[in-house]
Amino acid sequence: MKLLGIGSRINHPEYGKGVVTNVTSIHYWVTFIENGLETIDIDSDFEIIEAADGDVDTVSFFEVESSLVRILRKWSDVSEVVPIAEKYKGGKIILQPADTSLKPYEVPINTFFHKITMVRDRLRVMEQRINSSDLDEQGKIDLQQYITRIYGSLTSFNTLFKSKNHNFVGQRSK
Repeated sequence: MKLLGIGSRINHPEYGKGVVTNVTSIHYWVTFIENGLETIDIDSDFEIIEAADGDVDTVSFFEVESSLVRILRKWSDVSEVVPIAEKYKGGKIILQPADTSLKPYEVPINTFFHKITMVRDRLRVMEQRINSSDLDEQGKIDLQQYITRIYGSLTSFNTLFKSKNHNFVGQRSK
């Protein structure tokens, strides 16, 4: 079996279409269009759409992609694809009023999740703009602490994220 190189395109039965962004001795790191970054076993079942050479440059596509994502986050409000936890895909949120004569309000959980991730992304952009602003250091610290408290208020929604590295993180106790 010949190893796929970085830049190979595949179609995975569970995750859909993606691009190989890194290769280890047992895994491919693949960035999928709908599901973000996943690691899959080299011998797992998938269709090869286009194979790239197995030669790996000193700088991997994954490193280039990571750098580009950091630059985009710093200078724009472009957000990454953040996958929802599998158990909530296709679900809904129901707000049931205490008054049973009133109709409950239902919203698709994917719509709600998208709004939550947009709040998180906009808070990140705000942090970056504060850090690069002309505010004095104490003003920057005060605003950063306020944003950290906002993140802390949003930690209840962390259960929705597929990956813990997308979670809201508030102020940690010392």
